[in-house]
Amino acid sequence: MKKRKITELLIFIISAELTGALSALIAGDTSEFYSELVKPPLAPPGFLFPIVWTILYALMGISAFLIYETDAEESVKKNALLVYAIQLFVNFTWSIIFFRFEMPGLSSIVIVALFILVAVMISRFCKIRPAAAYINIPYLIWVGFASYLNIAIWLLNRAAV
Repeated sequence: MKKRKITELLIFIISAELTGALSALIAGDTSEFYSELVKPPLAPPGFLFPIVWTILYALMGISAFLIYETDAEESVKKNALLVYAIQLFVNFTWSIIFFRFEMPGLSSIVIVALFILVAVMISRFCKIRPAAAYINIPYLIWVGFASYLNIAIWLLNRAAV
């Protein structure tokens, strides 16, 4: 791979990772709030989330780069990358709403919207470059699982939150 392409790939990966890191920074200390919640079955330990999200953000960056560097029609690429940017922004807001503002009801709406946006992104990416879509399937599955957790946490903790 040419040096320029490697640089562009790293920019996509780092920008996705920085989005997650900035969201986590703004969300603040998540461990205390999460540990105090009544959690549904299958809820993973809190330490697992940053590991999974780091991997998923890297995959998002790689997939966006794959779309960016294709020879597809410019307007089609821009549209797909716009959906990518919107879902990344919605992703950014979720942890702030859930953890910083401790609003699992509102964050349930946000994460369902995120799930839909990720599905739309995958669909758009698939039309341009299937590999870019396929590497986001773990992300879609994780957001689906996170939606279950978020909604269940909201329902189980409505009186407390």
